[in-house]
Amino acid sequence: MTARANLIAAYTRHIGCPVASILDAGCGLGLMRDPLLRALPGATYVGLEYSEYLCDRYGWVQGSLATYRPRKPFDLVVCFDVLQYLDDTSAEKAMRNFARLCRGVLFFSALTRRDWRENADQSRTDPDVTMRTGAWYRKRLAKNFRPIGAGFWIRRGAPLVTWELESVG
Repeated sequence: MTARANLIAAYTRHIGCPVASILDAGCGLGLMRDPLLRALPGATYVGLEYSEYLCDRYGWVQGSLATYRPRKPFDLVVCFDVLQYLDDTSAEKAMRNFARLCRGVLFFSALTRRDWRENADQSRTDPDVTMRTGAWYRKRLAKNFRPIGAGFWIRRGAPLVTWELESVG
């Protein structure tokens, strides 16, 4: 998790996105919390989790990715390997809600059909998920975000600069 947090910190700095607030959307056990706070000193962290048990145990905000409404959007939203656990309707609502939750950068990943086939260690990866194509996710995220590669998406309208050859598409 430390390498991933360092990548997120380096890339947000590279594109000029100051990160004062972080939402870990579907944070689970909160494994990204400490690495992100070390990599992005001074930032505040909110862990959003659906499981009431995990929220009681770790102090996260209990809520749904599809309906959570904070007082103000976050500079950085991290949603890592969560949406494959939602049905299509809920996943689509969550991706639309990312536009309300994020004012800067979204770091997003979800297990896809191709990942399952070509990359996942199937003996250690949960198969009880909704397998979708990468195109399915990209199409829905592209309504409100611009892909810049390596799991990073910039909120459309955010005053962040990326050069053409540093971006995807």
